Amino acid sequence: MSSLRNAVQRRAHKERAQPKERKRFGLLEKHKDYVVRAKAFHKKEDYLQKLKEKAANRNPDEFYFKMINSKTVNGVHKSGGDSDKYTEEELLLMKTQDIGYILQKLQAEKKKIERLTATLHSLDSQPSNKHVYYAEDREDAKRILSETKSVGGLPAFEDLPESIKRKTDSSYRQLEDRKNRVQELEKVYNEMALKQELRKKGKKRKLREDEIVCPTSRPVYKWRTERKR
Repeated sequence: MSSLRNAVQRRAHKERAQPKERKRFGLLEKHKDYVVRAKAFHKKEDYLQKLKEKAANRNPDEFYFKMINSKTVNGVHKSGGDSDKYTEEELLLMKTQDIGYILQKLQAEKKKIERLTATLHSLDSQPSNKHVYYAEDREDAKRILSETKSVGGLPAFEDLPESIKRKTDSSYRQLEDRKNRVQELEKVYNEMALKQELRKKGKKRKLREDEIVCPTSRPVYKWRTERKR
């Protein structure tokens, strides 16, 4: 009987949609939507209950410095005293360490460029060195000329295998990328060095455009001359 009961086609009961006269209220909430909303509500309710229990069982003599160093501004918690966490000497030391790291990477990139440039050479150009042969007569000159042609010089770039051509092109692209990276590192290093000098003591002022001898897009500062003891 159970198998026959399952074989009979039944009507699929679906949740009704929002009636036409209530379309202005939006979509009608289904049961699965209610389950999600109820879980979120009970989760917040449990969290608030735990906070109430923690507040009721707290120690009235409890104290830590964040109670007086932090505050709430427009409902946003902000911890105070972060700006005074480091002194000027400590900040200058950290900037020095950062600029030292940039300088180290810059020197390493320059050394890699030197090694890569030493290994690469232009295969299209002829070698600059020449060997002079001296012949006693025409027959001797013809013999020397035939021997030098048989030995030959460096092969042209077009005569090289495709694998060597691809490696050479890749090496030149790598060299160009490293040169661009060196330029970016030099720019970062100069900016950090300028900021480090500006943090030091001494009176200084920014020069106007008409006071700069060599026009540049970067700001130029002038320090007041001080007598060293």
